[in-house]
Parts: sequence; C-alpha cells; structure tokens
Amino acid sequence: MATTTPIRTLGARVRSLREGLGLSLRDLASRSGVSAPMLSQVERGETSPTVAVAERIAAGLDLSLSQLLRLDEDPPVRVVRAGSAPVVERTGRRYAVLTPDLPGQRAAVSRHVLEPGAGTGEDPLHEAGSSEFVWVEQGVLRLVVDGVAHDLEPGDSATFDADLPHRLENAGAVPATFLSVVCAGLRRS
Repeated sequence: MATTTPIRTLGARVRSLREGLGLSLRDLASRSGVSAPMLSQVERGETSPTVAVAERIAAGLDLSLSQLLRLDEDPPVRVVRAGSAPVVERTGRRYAVLTPDLPGQRAAVSRHVLEPGAGTGEDPLHEAGSSEFVWVEQGVLRLVVDGVAHDLEPGDSATFDADLPHRLENAGAVPATFLSVVCAGLRRS
C-alpha cells in the first residue's frame, strides 16, 4: 500500500486548485512569479517548495499560504446537520445551502422550495462556464434556459449551462421542491 507524503499531498492540491481555476502551468507561473518547471516539480511531488515559493504559489492561486497549506481549514469532513443549513427566503421561494462555503470549492448544493406560481430570477448569477444540475423531488417545474422551456416532474433531472439566462418556475398547484448543484467555472467542451 502506497503512502501519500506531505510533499505529494501539497503537489496534488496545487494541481487541483490550478486546474479548478482553469489555469495552465504557464498561467500560474505568470501569476505567481514561480517558474513553470518548478511548479511542475511541486505538482508531481518531486520537490518541496520553500516557504517563500509556497507563498508566491498561494498568491498566484488567490489564496493565503494558510489556505494553500490548509492550516486554517476545518477537518477534512464537514457535517451540516439537519435544520442548520443557512436558509434564504424570498417571495414564494426559499432555499437552504447544503454545502459549506470553502476556499477553492467549485460546486454548491442547495435545496429549493417554490410556492405555486413562484419562480427564480432570470439573470445568470453564475460565472462564465458554470453548469447547473437540478433534480425535482416533488411538484412540477418549468425550466427555461435561454428562452427554451422544459417541463420537469418528480424524479426528472436536467443539466444546463448556468451562465445562460435561466429560471425555474413552479407550474403546478402545490409547492415544488428541487435540489440544485452548481459547478462553477467548468469549461464547455
């Protein structure tokens, strides 16, 4: 059984964060002032960066050194207990954010309830390249993406480009409940 060394763990984290931001090695080298070959060696776990180099890599990833090294993060498992998720309420709509907001996080899960006749906003509130997945738990929803409507019933799901104008409407006579997963910054292929 292979063991993961702290150097390999740091390298894998740098690579994951860099790729999550859609940066090439050259992009990160330009942003951090650390050469692409050095970054490659760090990512492969072949070398351990000095504190000064690690600080520059962190800055190139828009993180503090503590965030890069996970010194200021909670333990690796975060449990959100039933009823403790932050809830946002608007006219005819409420949703609970089920994932904690963490540095470098690229996805968020939320549970929504739309009253009959209520809907979400049309303006794309997600960054370019984002995608969204919705799954209807109960009720009837109409998903409108870039002007095209799709009717969804319990158990149906849809995935769409979340940077396009979109909205969800409760097209039924009872409250509609759905889960949403937004993946930020994923590039279309």
